[in-house]
Amino acid sequence: MNFSFSSTVQALRQRVHAFIRQEVLPLEAHEVEEQGLPDELLFRVRAKAREAGVWAPQLPVEYGGQGLDTVGLCVLFEEAGYSPLGPLALHCAAPDEGNMHLLHRAATPEQKQRYFEPLARGEVRSCFALTEPHPGAGSDPTMIQTRATRQGDRWVLNGRKWFTSGAKGAAFAIVAAVTDPDAPPRQGVTLFLVEAGAPGFEVVREIPTMTSGGPGGHCEIVLQDCAVREEQILGGLGQGFKLMQQRLGPARLTHCMRWLGAAARAMDLATNYAHQRQAFGKHLAEHQGIQWGFADSAIELHASRLMVLHAAWKLDHGDEARQETSMCKVFVAEAVGRVIDRCVQVCGALGIACEGLLERLYRDVRAFRIYDGPSEVHRMVIARHLLNKK
Repeated sequence: MNFSFSSTVQALRQRVHAFIRQEVLPLEAHEVEEQGLPDELLFRVRAKAREAGVWAPQLPVEYGGQGLDTVGLCVLFEEAGYSPLGPLALHCAAPDEGNMHLLHRAATPEQKQRYFEPLARGEVRSCFALTEPHPGAGSDPTMIQTRATRQGDRWVLNGRKWFTSGAKGAAFAIVAAVTDPDAPPRQGVTLFLVEAGAPGFEVVREIPTMTSGGPGGHCEIVLQDCAVREEQILGGLGQGFKLMQQRLGPARLTHCMRWLGAAARAMDLATNYAHQRQAFGKHLAEHQGIQWGFADSAIELHASRLMVLHAAWKLDHGDEARQETSMCKVFVAEAVGRVIDRCVQVCGALGIACEGLLERLYRDVRAFRIYDGPSEVHRMVIARHLLNKK
């Protein structure tokens, strides 16, 4: 693996670095956690992102993006993640970023025109509806209870989804449903493109959580006799699990990239405070106990970054990198949690004050060990692969 970055990526990194600090950080005071930025401010900063040439780094050039490979995205997504608003401003935030990736790979030309292109332009938002209440799919997606039944030239969906991020206000949802209950679990699931406002599709509520929900919140959805056309099947009948893996694998990695940026922000806040605050006759930064915590954090972030870059490199070379992305998801989620926890500790009462960013990052990072596969599930997958080797 070559650890050097092209001059193009280095230049983009510098532009994103400057853009986040000059244009995005000043907007943080205007954010509402469950809504994001007011529309006027979001529209304005996104227009500036286009002008600055940092818009949608994950998209191909022909769709207005930067046309980067996965390794290049590691650099830019980390820079974007320095602010909670960075990915939103650059149009590379979840769940839209993962949905754009999937639609670009699997959508028909007609579906791209109807769903992908408006999403790529930032004109609409989307959501991905997989998780269900008990006894439905959670960490085990083979337990999907939502059913899609063919009736004439339509498929009729019935089921309940929850913790569907961004559902309120989304223009459409990608919905996972069982189309062949007699098939093996990984062969009988299909993805459907369901438009908001379709009869039988209802966003019931936003579910309050300890984390900041972002635009559209984390929602519960009911599908009751919701009819969709054959051309709203994404990627083919029974291809749901294959497509979900194509979406979730890279999405795990991009989450890691963004969280590395957030951890770097936490480190900057804590180091600045450690240089200013005095206790027991000297600055906090001069106390060995504080220094060792910073050293441990730097080590873990360095290891995390190298793991992510390696997995990205394998993806760019045609490898599915399932083991590597699972390892990244476990290690990075737990490492950045420890890093942010140490930063809160350094800042003491100021670290837990709701008026500061560290408190918000501390809440949000806890969910990273759960979404896109809990750490326990990824450990199970990693171990199963190792133990089944011959």
